[in-house]
Amino acid sequence: MKERKIVLEIKGMRCASCANTIENGLRKLKGVVKASVSFAAEKAVVFYNPDKTDEEKIKKVIRRLGYEAYAQKEGILEEEREKFSIKNQLIIFFIGLAFTLPVFLISTFYYSPEKNFLLFLLATPVQVLVGYKFYKGAWFSLKSRTANMDVLVALSTSVAYFYSVFATFLFEGHVFYEASTTVLTTIYLGHFLESLTRKKAGEAIKKLISLKPKTATLIRNGKEIKISLEEVKVGDILLVKPGESVPVDGKVIEGYSSIDESMITGESIPVDKKVGDKVIAGTINKFGVLKIKAEKVGKETLLAQIVKLVEEALLTKAPIQRIVDRVTGYFVPVVILISLATFSAWYFGLRSTFLFALTTAVSVLVIACPCALGLATPTALMVGMGNGAKLGILIRDAEKLELIHKADIIVLDKTGTLTKGKPEVVKIINEKALELAAIAEKNSEHPIAQAIMNAARKKKIEVSNPEKFEVIPGKGIIAKQRNKEILVGNLALMKDYKINIKRFEGEISSLQENGITTIIIALNKKAVGIIGVADTLKEFSKEAVQKLKKIGLEVIMLTGDNKKVANSIAKELGIEKVLAEVLPQDKAKEIKKLQKNGKTVIMVGDGINDAPALTQSDIGIAIGSGTDIAKSSGDIVLMKDDLRDVVSAIELSRKTVNKIKQNLFWAFIYNISAIPIAAGVLYPLYGILITPTISAIAMILSDISVVGNSLLLRRFKPKS
Repeated sequence: MKERKIVLEIKGMRCASCANTIENGLRKLKGVVKASVSFAAEKAVVFYNPDKTDEEKIKKVIRRLGYEAYAQKEGILEEEREKFSIKNQLIIFFIGLAFTLPVFLISTFYYSPEKNFLLFLLATPVQVLVGYKFYKGAWFSLKSRTANMDVLVALSTSVAYFYSVFATFLFEGHVFYEASTTVLTTIYLGHFLESLTRKKAGEAIKKLISLKPKTATLIRNGKEIKISLEEVKVGDILLVKPGESVPVDGKVIEGYSSIDESMITGESIPVDKKVGDKVIAGTINKFGVLKIKAEKVGKETLLAQIVKLVEEALLTKAPIQRIVDRVTGYFVPVVILISLATFSAWYFGLRSTFLFALTTAVSVLVIACPCALGLATPTALMVGMGNGAKLGILIRDAEKLELIHKADIIVLDKTGTLTKGKPEVVKIINEKALELAAIAEKNSEHPIAQAIMNAARKKKIEVSNPEKFEVIPGKGIIAKQRNKEILVGNLALMKDYKINIKRFEGEISSLQENGITTIIIALNKKAVGIIGVADTLKEFSKEAVQKLKKIGLEVIMLTGDNKKVANSIAKELGIEKVLAEVLPQDKAKEIKKLQKNGKTVIMVGDGINDAPALTQSDIGIAIGSGTDIAKSSGDIVLMKDDLRDVVSAIELSRKTVNKIKQNLFWAFIYNISAIPIAAGVLYPLYGILITPTISAIAMILSDISVVGNSLLLRRFKPKS
């Protein structure tokens, strides 16, 4: 089946129920395969069959439900739309406040029945202008057979307002105008502040987006031309001056500088760049002038991939969020029933005044908004994922972020994860032997030959070209120079040429026991030295393994290498369990065996080569896959080639899940305690009664406190 995906900005959502309403509406549309809406991110991702529906129909459904939907490049830019929206909201709020204050002051300090008509004139503009968005939201919510927060606000304020209208024109009685106006104005302000606070939760992601420069300097016919970023094409030569952002992914063709890549990889130390080195869009050129050749532009750049990955991850839902969504779906109807029961209990059961019963019923409707519940999970995820992206830890799926802290076992691939993935010279017996080996290997592309050449360069050995050389597959090389015969290879090659190696037998045996590849060098049929070559550990591998064990994980090493080499490296790292000589296609089977025991398994490896094992594991972490995010099979992608970031990812998960649990705990406690108090259970004993105004303030404070608690995650710093 064909399947396309569209990401839309959604405006007009005021609680988690709104997101659920849109999701349910989209799922009913023929051709929609899957839809996910995030209230916190104000975005929707929709997978659909283009043969059965299209983008316009999808947006039409959202608009029919009472919300605005924009494709990410449609119409006014998002930033301008936000400024326009904020300005409008502030105007409406201040108009509402200008009418609400006199209503509140008259009702509280100067009330008399003769002032009812004046109060009506002052309260009506607030009910119409400030209340409009709540009435609109309630209408569309009920029309789609759901009940969101707007229903509670519209119902509570309408009851207060229309009762007061009747008391003004049909019978003489105490009016309730101050309740309707203060509730509407307070909640309107609260939503405005809450939306600003929510925007702070997404600041890390916005900063990533803002890294992309708007223009680039193109070199054409020797001249510098300023062009918009959209005009840059692959192959263009661009100039990047000190202090400027690198506009695209490319390669340095002229110049030398240091580049600050911290905003992309989380690496704080600037990276030196010379001719031939790669540069990344969005990074900052510190001092030198660079000429770069554009290799990836637009959506293909690493920065664009990161932004896309993080935004899409925010639209995934953690299992705990799905439970909360179900709860909030039933919440509003239950609250309305509690409000009716409260009114009935006081008015018919306890024979209170009508006004008292009405006050408690309205207070219940106002105080019980499920916004805090709806914000608890997505805001924590937004801050956690955004902070992760800033540190070079990219989380593809919210479900994995919630799951990772439950892991029992972590399986580490050896080559390229624990080790550098390329051989290095670790032992030299006789430096003359290194020079001879370098001469013989100079024209070879074999990884061991490259290791020998690198060692010779470090020792500043001048290496001349061999006059003749021959590769003996699986054994080594025979070379000739100035009538000298040089043999470089393994024991089998020495045996074939009857080279006596007795003087080096002890060293050879010792190196082999430690899993080090041993190269013997002979000159004119006589053994002259040994070179030991091994795939060496990455700088922080040992530290990372110790930290993983410290946080309670069972660490296992998985490799295709022979047992002797694997055990040697595992011993150096302090890893007790090793799965060696495992073929690439069998790695996923080994993960499956571990999972059969009911264990939650993390697999860490190369994002491409270890794809089956990463996919089979409960959480796959692709390390050092910076430029291959789109191809990576990891649920979590680590930009830096640093195993300590695995520990940081687990720590971030634990902190984020703790914040979610704190938010949900306080949100549930708030609703469980606030509703009975609003219903007046404390009034008979202590004379405590919450007015609708106080209820509105309490409800707004609960929302803001949840978002504020989530924002504390921005302080997260890895311990490593």
